[in-house]
Amino acid sequence: MQWIATTGYGLEGVLAQELRHLDINVSEVQTSRVLFDGEPEDACRANLWLRTAGHVALVTGRFDAPDFDALFDGVYQIPWETWLPADASFPVTARCINSTLMSVPDCQRIAKKAISRRLMNAHTMRWCPEKGISMPIEVHIWKDCATLSLNISGHPLHMRGYRRLNGPAAIRETLAAALVLLSHWKEDRVLMDPFCGTGTLLIEAALIARNIAPGLNRSFAGEQFAFLPPQAWQRARQEARDLARRALPLALLGSDVDPNALSMAQYHARQAGVANAIRWTQSDIRALSSDERYGVIVTNPPYGQRLNDQKTARALYAALGQRYRMLDHFNCHVITADDRFESFFGKRADKRRLLYNGPLRCRYYQYFAPRRPVE
Repeated sequence: MQWIATTGYGLEGVLAQELRHLDINVSEVQTSRVLFDGEPEDACRANLWLRTAGHVALVTGRFDAPDFDALFDGVYQIPWETWLPADASFPVTARCINSTLMSVPDCQRIAKKAISRRLMNAHTMRWCPEKGISMPIEVHIWKDCATLSLNISGHPLHMRGYRRLNGPAAIRETLAAALVLLSHWKEDRVLMDPFCGTGTLLIEAALIARNIAPGLNRSFAGEQFAFLPPQAWQRARQEARDLARRALPLALLGSDVDPNALSMAQYHARQAGVANAIRWTQSDIRALSSDERYGVIVTNPPYGQRLNDQKTARALYAALGQRYRMLDHFNCHVITADDRFESFFGKRADKRRLLYNGPLRCRYYQYFAPRRPVE
């Protein structure tokens, strides 16, 4: 069986590496999507373990769709009765990229009609009641090639379950995890976030270091699907529980000037089960320091677009740069939508990566210190 895991632009390589780490065969990497081959249990494990994926879906069919007739015929030929029960509710969404067919509403309507026709014929019905479980279907058309998929995650995978309080401009969990993974931070080093806000970035770092599956404490739509047996979910969850290292000591330090944000961060850490891994401090960026010789800074400072005005944000970049120059054996990784970040930080980045924080086009600026000597 073939499956799709979606992700943010620029994170395809990170997601593919996550799948390979799970010993799952990656078959194709596309923009914002990674296709992989596997059994139902692999899909269950992917839902539980993938930290940078938006959702996981079963590929039900792929075909050329240069016009609407070809789209209808191709969708109709898919054996939907194999996966969808007669009373299933099947909302259809569509995406059209660089294709002859670019009308999303029309593509959704035609695909919906073709699926309904197929189910009515297969189950000898006059109409589709759609009163049963919800089984969302996506039509993805790229360069006239249509891929139909059935979402088995349900709610997006960034919804881990621990972040129940909403702070201003909070970073999505999947992007926070990606920033940590791209920093190559290891659990034997200190990790600092001097603009920690409600704590998402450090909580994701703790989950990574302790090998806690991010989806362990939530449910998935696919748990109700007949083609994904309950035993597969049970085995995947048991594996995740067995592999967790909940007692591993960590040096994670979060600071922020906002006491309300820090209160939410502490609450979220408790909900995620990593409260004892992170130390929170109410502090200004100008007080950033560390007694450790080697460490990593990963942070998502204000951009001057949604929180503070641009002048204030750029003053914070300058202060961060000044403090970083006093931590000459630290790596520093900063995401921001300000294209002039480097000039205010005071140093050109060793590496830049284009990413998106929600709709905002950002750069991930990465500064690398000399390698830690082997002891």
